Order: sequence, then structure tokens, then C-alpha cells
Amino acid sequence: MINKNEIIKKAHECGFGDIGFTSAEPFDSQKELLQERQKYYEPFFRVGLDLIAGTDPKAILPEAKSIIVLMEVYFKEAFPRTMENYFGRCYLDDDRVTKDGLSKRIKAFRSYLKDNGIDSKVPFNLPHRLAAARAGMGTFGKNCLFYSNKIVRKGSWVLPVAVVVDKEFAPDEPTLEVGCPDWCKNSCIIACPTGALKGPRKIDPSKCISFLTYYGEGITPIELREPMGLWIYGCDHCQNVCPRNAPWLKKDLPASKKVAGIADDFRLDKLLHMDKPYFNARIWPHMFYMSDNDIWRWKMNVARAMGNSRDEEYIPDLLKAFQNNDDERVLGMISWALGRIGSTKAKKALDDILPRSYGIVRNEILYALNMSESD
Repeated sequence: MINKNEIIKKAHECGFGDIGFTSAEPFDSQKELLQERQKYYEPFFRVGLDLIAGTDPKAILPEAKSIIVLMEVYFKEAFPRTMENYFGRCYLDDDRVTKDGLSKRIKAFRSYLKDNGIDSKVPFNLPHRLAAARAGMGTFGKNCLFYSNKIVRKGSWVLPVAVVVDKEFAPDEPTLEVGCPDWCKNSCIIACPTGALKGPRKIDPSKCISFLTYYGEGITPIELREPMGLWIYGCDHCQNVCPRNAPWLKKDLPASKKVAGIADDFRLDKLLHMDKPYFNARIWPHMFYMSDNDIWRWKMNVARAMGNSRDEEYIPDLLKAFQNNDDERVLGMISWALGRIGSTKAKKALDDILPRSYGIVRNEILYALNMSESD
């Protein structure tokens, strides 16, 4: 039987920055939290992500005896500003569909375990951050994210990968506390534009920008549109302002050729005008939380970002998209975006489309005209 040191060596050979071990005991505190706040997490259940079932490792692997946690750094290279400004960094090199990076290394690690008589599962719904803390690999931030004890200069740019195994290993000492210094003055909580952060391990998903960009239902509420800024898919705001992340953000990182290679596909104008074939071939393999039935949400998010840019260059694209779409959520956000840009040209465009609009779209145009006049 292989021992912990041999497994640790293999994890590093597979490119993981850190590794920890914990028991396969249920995550009872997490289960209680999810049950108490189930209304906030209902959208996750609707898309098939049973977070409550994931709190019991034996529901994932009946013979579970330990959990091995691998720590992946997802911000090892610098990303183009055209991508970082609009998309959360953790999604910029996510290979769960393309399987050309992290997935290969997880597979290699699991193959090593299998060759040595250890069965394993890598669940999608186990509380990975809590498992990492229980394995002593880091602490929590007030932004609800996990901060490493050893890598990325002890920052939060990490992805814990929980591997449930049927062999028992001595667990590491837990580090379940919040590790933020007093002098940070709640930087992330104060800076959260939508007020989603409520304190350590407390977040309101219905106000979280990341959650809203890919799970939000209906047209984004007016009061959240400006605070959501330029984010189209995901959000790094609470990480960018965090003093604990400052050392890594100052590091001179090599450029990511992979992400630079797909950046042109993610230009705002292309996203606003994309059809299903374009989405399925160019976008979905990299950012897959929404299917091609949710292209309306992508376009709505892009229109909002264009509006919040206050850039008149986007007016022709917004008008073209208004003519070529029939989803009132997209049309309504395009109208809002024109009002947010607020120039004479944008106001004229709104005046032109008002007479042939009705319902929600007409209301949005009237609101946009009032907004542009106020500006």
C-alpha cells in the first residue's frame, strides 16, 4: 500500500501546488447551513447540483474512508485585459469540457491511485473549500473564498479538487478559521458593489455578480445593473481589492498564450451578435454554465456591460442587436444600455425605436430616456 509521502510526491509530479488529507466524515455544519439557507441555493438544485447530498462523502463513494485534496492554481499566467475586465479569472482556463489541462492531471493522479489499489471519485458537489480547510491547507476569507497557506503567496487564486478515496490516511490538522487580518477593515465586504457579502461564510447568491451573470432569472433588476459594471461571466471584484491577494497581483506573470488565442472570440460585439453555432463552437467549451438556450442571458449581460462602459462606439452594435433580436429581456437591456451611455446619439436612437415598442421593452425605453435626460 502506498503511503502519504508517496501520494504527496505524485501530486506534485502531476503539477498540483499543494495536497492535504482529511477524513470522510460528513460535513454536518455545511449541511445545516444549506438547509437553513436553502431558498438562496434553490437555483443550484434546479440545475442538478445537489449540494446537500454532497455533504456526505459516503453518498458519493459508499466505501469512502478519506478525502485527498489537491490544490490547483488557476491564475498562474497573465490574461489579456480584454478578458480580465469582463470575465472571472477562474473561468479563463477552465478545461472541464475541453479536458486539455487540469482534467488530464486529475486523471493521471487517479490512475496512479487505481494502479495502487485505491478507488476514487471526484465529486462536483462536495464542499471543496471546506474540505481543503479541514485538510489544513488554508483559511477562509471574509469574501467566502479559500486562501492557501503555501502557494500563490497565500492568496485565493486556487481551486481545491476533492478526491474521495476508499483507503484511510491520517488526516492533517484542520485550519477552519477565517484568516483575514483585523487591519483589512472588511475591504471585500465594503467593496462588493451589490452588497452580496454578508460576512465570513455568508453570501446572498441572489445579489452576487457571478451568480447573476449565469443563473439570474429574467431581466436584471434595475438597481443591480450599474453595480454589476462590466462583468459578463463571473466576477473578481472581492479578490482584486483583498489585501491578502495584493502580493500575488503584484507578481510579474508570463502571458497565457492559450487565453490570448481565444480572446478575439470573446469580443463584446461578437458575443452580442452570436448565434447558436458560434456559441456552441467558440464560447460554450470554455464557459459552460449556460446552454445555448441561455444565449439571451449572454447578450443581456453584454448589453449591460456596453452600457456601463459609457462608450458611444457601442451604439451601432446595440442598435443592430435591437433589430435582430426578439427576446424582450435582451431588447430591454439594450434600451437601458443606450440610456446609460446617455449621449445625444443614444437618445435619438431611443426616440426612433420608441414608437414601435410595447410592454416591457417600451417601459425600459421610457426609463432609459428619462435616465439620459437626467444625465
